[in-house]
Amino acid sequence: MTADLVRSRVEAAIEVYSRLAGSADAIAAAADAVVGAYRGGGKLIVFGNGGSAADAQHIAAEFVGRFQLERDPLPALALSVNTSALTAIANDYGYEDVFARQLRALGAAGDVALGISTSGRSPNVNGALTAARGMGMGTIGLTGGSGGDMPSLCDHCIVVPADDTPRIQEGHILVAHVLCEIVESALFAGG
Repeated sequence: MTADLVRSRVEAAIEVYSRLAGSADAIAAAADAVVGAYRGGGKLIVFGNGGSAADAQHIAAEFVGRFQLERDPLPALALSVNTSALTAIANDYGYEDVFARQLRALGAAGDVALGISTSGRSPNVNGALTAARGMGMGTIGLTGGSGGDMPSLCDHCIVVPADDTPRIQEGHILVAHVLCEIVESALFAGG
């Protein structure tokens, strides 16, 4: 029974990954936006809640550290790591503003904001994407299911074709790794 569960989950992930290949153009366009931001002296700012906050940290770490190539660090930050800022903003302004307020403090025109929400309906993620657009930042969304409200808030929105949160999150990390590979190749390997 346990082995059957393992097989079932792996097969479900393979099915999602296979359907995600249909988003290749959208993923490539999002990667090009990040490359353009870096070439222009900008940075990547990533945010999400819960597991998506962990994914945001993972993505930022791949850019600041390295993904596959030995290279110079790239400026990227996750807005979920400063617990003092998160709790102060949530307490003083409301949880809906925890990312937008940080973004307004740390972001600039020419940067890219990458919001992650499995449903596409997280008020604080969508509020930050709205703030980013108002600041002249590029916007990328990672979501799943129907996409929620996120597609209309983003220059580039990748919707993982699944309704199950674990499969959506797995798709987000695949997309993030592909973004990292494209960016590294373009900036450091002449790709």
